[in-house]
Amino acid sequence: MIVGIDASNLREGGGVTHLIGLLGAAEPSEFGIQKVIAWGGSNTLARLPMRPWLSCQHDPLLDRSLPFRVFWQQRILPSLCRQIDLLFSPGGSIPRSVHPVVVMHRNMLPFDWKELLRYRISPTMFRLLLLRHQQIASFRRADGIIFLTRHAEQSVRRVANISSPSRVVAHGLNEAWLRGPRPRHALSDVRTSEPITILYVSTIDVYKHQWNVARAAARLRKDGIPVAVRFIGPSYAPALRRLRAVFRQEDPAGSFLSYLGPLKHSDLLAEYARADVAVLASTCEALPNVLIEAMGAGLPIASSCRPPMPEILQDAGVYFDPESISSITAGLRRLIAAPDLQGILSARAFELARKFSWERCASETLGFLTEVQRTAGQTRSRAARSAPHSEDGNQPLDRLSSSAGDLGGIDASMCRRSTSPSRDVSARDARELV
Repeated sequence: MIVGIDASNLREGGGVTHLIGLLGAAEPSEFGIQKVIAWGGSNTLARLPMRPWLSCQHDPLLDRSLPFRVFWQQRILPSLCRQIDLLFSPGGSIPRSVHPVVVMHRNMLPFDWKELLRYRISPTMFRLLLLRHQQIASFRRADGIIFLTRHAEQSVRRVANISSPSRVVAHGLNEAWLRGPRPRHALSDVRTSEPITILYVSTIDVYKHQWNVARAAARLRKDGIPVAVRFIGPSYAPALRRLRAVFRQEDPAGSFLSYLGPLKHSDLLAEYARADVAVLASTCEALPNVLIEAMGAGLPIASSCRPPMPEILQDAGVYFDPESISSITAGLRRLIAAPDLQGILSARAFELARKFSWERCASETLGFLTEVQRTAGQTRSRAARSAPHSEDGNQPLDRLSSSAGDLGGIDASMCRRSTSPSRDVSARDARELV
């Protein structure tokens, strides 16, 4: 069996991290998979692990803007899929004429009207509406769908009215994040000069409610509890402006509220090591990777009560309503005031985090891919047997072409090196597809 991976629209963030972790831990031979071919842009392919069974194939179109990548996916990828037995699309969109194909769902925003409308009339809102339309069409055409949580599976199935088989497979967690719980100090031992550090790692965005956490921290300080909140992550400009406005209102001197922006991996690990408490106040997630990272770091966690957070954190955190400043304040106060509770919850969270391994993710993903391919093969066999035959009775008139063709001479071990010939595609041709 040969599996193809369409990484054409994976360029950064969680999608690339998932693919790196998946391929790094995968053992395809255990599932009867001989080769895996990954198509993507040069930057994405350069980050993939080198495995003897993996062939990374680059097309210059995939380093260009979205219209060119859509052109490649809809017009060029189908012909490339003649050499594979199944296409896996972790980016969420698929070509119209390829089967069997398994697609991944990653983003809950397009499927939640309340969260989507937080963007009001804006380019982001129109982009999410387009993504909603595109992904619903892909999910309905797919032979299988991978979801990251039960909440995502149930919500999208209800909204999109899809019947394709699906499997829930959560991401893994790199071992570097598994630091374990640390000793906790009683609130009476905390000094104003060394406040309790609350860490909020996530994109500054309209559904993350960082401003509510900032106001909750200000209330705690007014009640004599010395806390400082450090916000880390990239930002959506309107949300960052709103957060900075709260900073000016609640902490004009900058003594306990700070925004550090996005940090590289090593610096982020250091921030987790320095923090006392982690917080997540999101109202919309497919799978909150930052929550799993905080669990692995051994931090006591105050979390949003909205799904899927309780599905991931279970009984290992203190929950609050992310749209209520009073609820956030009460949740943080309860956690900070009880070092014994911090120890119990952080130990339980660390235990849960250890279950999010890339080996498990890879095994469950490849198992589902082979299951879908086997089911699709049985369906094609039944269709071939029932198709009309020619006069000599040997071959079906409408015979399905084989999907296990020639690999085109590409060495499967040449990740970061294989490049297909460039194609001269006009911008007009590409725009016609989107």
